[in-house]
Formats: sequence, structure tokens, C-alpha cells
Amino acid sequence: MKINNIGYLLKEGIRGIFLHGFMSVAAICVTVACLLIVGLFSALTYNLNILVEDLNKTNEILVYVDSELSDAEAKSIGTVINMVDNVYQAVFVSREEALANFIAEHDGDAAFSGLEAEDLRHRYVVTLEDNTLMEQTVSDIEKIDGVVKISASYTLAEGFTTLQNILHVVSIAIVAVLLLVSLLIISNTVKLAMYGRRDEIAIMKMVGATNGFIRLPYVVEGFTLGMLGAGAAFGLEWLLYDLMLARLEELDTLKLFSFVPFDELLVPLLGTFFAAGLFVGVVGSWTSIRKFMDV
Repeated sequence: MKINNIGYLLKEGIRGIFLHGFMSVAAICVTVACLLIVGLFSALTYNLNILVEDLNKTNEILVYVDSELSDAEAKSIGTVINMVDNVYQAVFVSREEALANFIAEHDGDAAFSGLEAEDLRHRYVVTLEDNTLMEQTVSDIEKIDGVVKISASYTLAEGFTTLQNILHVVSIAIVAVLLLVSLLIISNTVKLAMYGRRDEIAIMKMVGATNGFIRLPYVVEGFTLGMLGAGAAFGLEWLLYDLMLARLEELDTLKLFSFVPFDELLVPLLGTFFAAGLFVGVVGSWTSIRKFMDV
């Protein structure tokens, strides 16, 4: 294809946007709305996933050491525990520390007034890297000499894992539906443009115009609509996210929720919005063209 032909076809594609002003604006607005919802939901899901991971790390297991071991022997076990796969951290808690914590939790309870440090065991508070592997990790720790008992909350770990899986499935479903809506809108916009010029397309086919020559203006039109929608959605996403963080900071005085700054999301979201705009624009226009090529 000649260079001057490419320039002409690109110009025709841009002109098509203005020829169908209302539908073009509608396509951009719907794309913006869909991508904005996708972006906000993705950002929320990302932050919730980080929150769940942080909560997951608070689901610790307790590893009790044989009471017959000396303090030095009990402390040496920690090195072995930290070498076990999937162990993030193992913190040693002496009998005395365990007693102090126990008394603080049961302050004023006369039933435990005679409790001595020797009645308790040295222990380790172990945090795992991946709680979905808790059973295997517990099994590996149980094989260590000097470990007599392990207390682990499997139900809580499974709950966190289930919550993460639900977040992933819901986010994928919502993203897929919204992208499909944008795809259909842009496809219908380009289809309407081609329907109004179906006689012109038939004439171009009869005089020997190639399918590529006919298609390109409409692909450019769809691509431009998709990119305009993606750019506007990204700008609004940035603005709304920063406003949400500012509002959240005002309301959450106890700092219960910690959302990442937009800078951390900038590159992934920019790539996602660009890819989504490219997809709905090009694919939407390309699929709407096919039926008009058979003339």
C-alpha cells in the first residue's frame, strides 16, 4: 500500500468519528464508564488482596519445645525452624515471656494465681509465607527434634485463602463483562457507519479496492474511539483514586485501612487501560466490518 494511500485512509478514519458525532461520543462515554469501573474495582481488589495477605501473616502457628531442653538448646531449634520451606519468621518466646503474656490476658483471674514459669514451655511464634501450605509446613516442623506440639488454626487459613479466591473470580468476571459491553458499543458504532456507506463500499469493491483498503478507515475509527475512552478513563481514575484516599484519610482516624498510593498502580493500570482501549477499539471495529466485505 502506498504512503499517500495510508495518509488518506487514516484521514478518512478520523473523519468518520466526526461524521457520526453522537454515536462516537456515546461510544467514548460508555468506554470511559466501563474502564473507569474496571479500574476502580481492580484498584480496590488489589488493595483488599494486600489487606488479606497482611491479615494472613497474622495467622501464626505456635511451636512448643520439649520442657526438658535447656534454654540454649531451645533457642537453637529456632535456626532449624527458620530453615524450613515456607517459614517466613520464627520468633522465640521464653517461659517467662509466655507467663507474663498469659497473666496479662487473664488479669484478675484467681484460678491462675499460682502459675509458675516452669509450668510452661518455651515456644516459637511462626509466621508462614503461604498459609495454603500450612499443613505441609506443620508436618515438616513436627519432624524437628525437640518439637513436642504445634498449635495451628487451619480453619482461619482456609478462610483467608477462600476470600482471596473469591476476590480473584469476582474481579475477573466484572472486568470481562464490562469489556464486553465496551466492545459491543464500539462495534455497533462502526457498524452504523458502515451501514450508511454500504453502497459506497460495494462500488469500491467493484472497482477493485482491496479489503484492507476498505477496512483501514473503520479500524482507525474504532482504535481512536478506544484510545480516547482509555485516556479519559485513566485520567478520571487517577483523580478519583486520589480523592478517595484523601477522604479515607479523613474518616479513618484509627488507620484501620491502608491503601497504596496511585504511583504504585500507575504503570499496571496505564498498561491495562491502553490494552483494553486497543482491544475494544480494534476488535470491535474489525468484527463489525466482516459482514460488509461480502458484497
